[in-house]
Amino acid sequence: MMWQPERTALLFPGQGSQYVGMGKDLAENFPEARAVFQEADDILGYPLSRIMWEGPEESLNQTEHTQPAVFVHGVAAWRVWKERLARWSPAFVAGHSLGQLTALVAAGAAEFADALRLVKERARLMAEAGRINPGRMAAILGLDVASLEEICRRVSSKVGLVQVANDNCPGQVVIAGTPEGVEAALEEAKRAGAKRAVVLKVSVAAHTLLMAPAQEAFNKALEQVGLRDPQVPILGNVAARPLTTAREVFADLSAQLTSRVRWTESMRYLLERGVQHFVEVGPGRVLSNLLKRIQRGVQSFQMGTVTDVTRLRTMDP
Repeated sequence: MMWQPERTALLFPGQGSQYVGMGKDLAENFPEARAVFQEADDILGYPLSRIMWEGPEESLNQTEHTQPAVFVHGVAAWRVWKERLARWSPAFVAGHSLGQLTALVAAGAAEFADALRLVKERARLMAEAGRINPGRMAAILGLDVASLEEICRRVSSKVGLVQVANDNCPGQVVIAGTPEGVEAALEEAKRAGAKRAVVLKVSVAAHTLLMAPAQEAFNKALEQVGLRDPQVPILGNVAARPLTTAREVFADLSAQLTSRVRWTESMRYLLERGVQHFVEVGPGRVLSNLLKRIQRGVQSFQMGTVTDVTRLRTMDP
């Protein structure tokens, strides 16, 4: 396959893609990746890489560790991509929730060290908000966004706050809110014909108004980063449109924790602009699987392991 930079987008996954062992083979085989993990350990002041590579899983799955782990793996994989596979820039970059911060680094809008400190603070603030305002998140399969918006509106007015948090792909929407609000919305969704409703293993209501205290503190930390105009357009989670200036990036991130991740709209925007090749950079293939449900037959690739590097090398860049 011949790569076409103007038809290629890099996608960066968010929390939920982590697994024990993530990134270890990259560090063992590529010095540019190894340097990222070492720098991260030095900045954080603890051996994040050991938690990523050895676990235990319970420790890796703690929000304070998960978010930096997914971010660091994404940056390490991106640097291998740039060094070994593609000395050109894609047409767009996009990240799902936390992944938008990885996209900042890939787009040249923030330095790795600054972005990592921001990720650390984001994770701490979200975990703290979850302890103050316990919440739930649940994935609803088989109902459209409009139907779930109406269900959330009714439940929020009578039982407790619940919102659409992630519009991931047609037929897969995540809701979040207070435990009682989510529980009531799940029951209504089932009565409305949802094929399945799965409560996620998280204790925070991300991308809802319950994150308002975290968003306010996060914005203060964001002001210290010194964002630059991105060298590659970043698809905003809130705007679902390209962010091309530091001001636009700040505006999108300053509303991200309390707003819906409009992933389906973002991917459709890229498809409408002629993007044909999508490379998921970081752990797993969650975003590749979502993409298949948004557009059948789309070409998606993974870039997170040595095996992925070997496979991508067989393609003509």
